[in-house]
Formats: sequence, structure tokens, C-alpha cells
Amino acid sequence: MKKIQYRKLIRDRIPQKIARSGGSFRVRVLKTKEFEKELLKKVGEEASALPVVESRAELISEMTDVLDVIDEIKRVKKITSSELAKAKRDNFKRKGGFKKRLYLHWAEDTGYRTNERRNA
Repeated sequence: MKKIQYRKLIRDRIPQKIARSGGSFRVRVLKTKEFEKELLKKVGEEASALPVVESRAELISEMTDVLDVIDEIKRVKKITSSELAKAKRDNFKRKGGFKKRLYLHWAEDTGYRTNERRNA
């Protein structure tokens, strides 16, 4: 059988699913710092699926994946729900929400930067 290289964090039951379908695999347990780094990558991976969903059920499933990873990040980094709620309120006060549905085409360079990663 052809091997596919994944090199990514997976959920706990994925090895059993692969084995049940007759496949072989190699996994290793990540060290704490590696795990934290991979969790942060995983949230991006899971979120990247959202724009391509085709149904409400798929959207809910993919959003659940994102929330599961966020919950694990909260657990590992010992971030409380109240800390997140406060940060959410602070962000809203500083930046606003999305109710106006604004789409930025361009702006003059004032030094403002978004959170988006740039491919330099």
C-alpha cells in the first residue's frame, strides 16, 4: 500500500481507525513543547477547512474541530474561560465586531498590520 506522509498532530483514535481499515502507520508521542507548537498549527489547519464546506452540517462539524483544538490549547496553556471572555470583550471594544459586514479593499500605509501571515 502507498504511504502518505502527514507529519501532523492527530486525534487519539485515528491510529485505531487506520488499523481497522487494514493500514499500517507510525506515530510517536510528542514532548510538551512540541505538542504545544503542533496544537497551534492544528488550529490553523482545522480553520482552513471552513471556507470550503458545502453544507450546514459540514460547517458545524468543522467548527467543532476548531473548537476542540481551541479547548485543548486552553487546557494546555491553562487559559480560563473567564480570561478568554475578558479578552473577547476587550477586543470588541478596541476593534468592534462584524455586524457592519465591512470588506477592506485597500488602505494607505499607516503602520497598521493585520494578524495575517505574509509570505515574504
